[in-house]
Amino acid sequence: MTQELSELISLLKGHRTYIQTHNFPDPDAIASAYGLQVLLEHFGVITIICHHGVVERAATMDMVSEFKINMTTDNDLYYMNENDYIVNVDSQKGNANIRDLIGNVVAVIDHHPIFCEKDDYKFKDIRMVGSCATIIADYFRQNDVEMTEPVATALLYGLKCDTRNFTRGVTELDVEIFSYLFPYANTQLIRRFQSGELLYKELNALADSLKKVELVDSVAFAFLDFPCSDAFIAMISDFLLQIDKVSFSVVYDHREDGFKFSVRSELDEFDAGRIISEALADIGSGGGHKTMAGGFATEDKIRSISTDYNRTIKGLFLKIIESIKNKTEQHD
Repeated sequence: MTQELSELISLLKGHRTYIQTHNFPDPDAIASAYGLQVLLEHFGVITIICHHGVVERAATMDMVSEFKINMTTDNDLYYMNENDYIVNVDSQKGNANIRDLIGNVVAVIDHHPIFCEKDDYKFKDIRMVGSCATIIADYFRQNDVEMTEPVATALLYGLKCDTRNFTRGVTELDVEIFSYLFPYANTQLIRRFQSGELLYKELNALADSLKKVELVDSVAFAFLDFPCSDAFIAMISDFLLQIDKVSFSVVYDHREDGFKFSVRSELDEFDAGRIISEALADIGSGGGHKTMAGGFATEDKIRSISTDYNRTIKGLFLKIIESIKNKTEQHD
């Protein structure tokens, strides 16, 4: 057993342990939690996967159902107490996309930039790779733990989803893990999952969204003025990058207490995580990878700037982007 994994197992043994994903978990979060659960069980550590919110995509629910992944929402955590241990997977405590539960967060396994330098994790494995599934699969590989078809299929699907079929944020380790998982995985199941990522009932909403896209230079803005899921916002944000002349997308919708954002970038100089963090610094919070990020802004703070929130949002993002452009031109 590698020192890294042995430290995690030693930490968790003897404690009731929960594996917590970010809210409204996506394929990478679920696959990572599932893979970690199977891995820890191999070494005698029994865990419970938990999360806040629903699993929004039909394809993701298909994966959960196919592999009989037992996931518990925070509303059903009747027995959790402050002495229980929590491992955050595909997110970090204190981030806006993960609910603070009563248990003690002792460990984190994630592939996002470090959210808070001053943390008190007893175990931390944060690597800048394409997916959290890559890290979990690497534990199996490094420790010669048997890789089963369900785990391999789930992890490979999570890896493909978060890297957009290996077109964003891919590292050498992601490629190595793909080669490791592929012989064990059921690719026919993965094709089935991928075919259900857009629901038929969402077609009209997709068409309506595309009519409202505003292009400013190479930046596409889309305000979705109808109820939609986090996954749908992210899908639109991804889709906009496929449009000619678009290299950066900002998609957002109106919630009960503010605005939810999804941002995508295909240019190295436009760091999506940095841009959304700076754009929302005074009105909310945001962060993520160079190529994909998310955030939330409170409505009262946006309206304190202007009652025209669309204009305010565009101005905040374009100010940061123009500043980056000017610095790049001066450097050149």
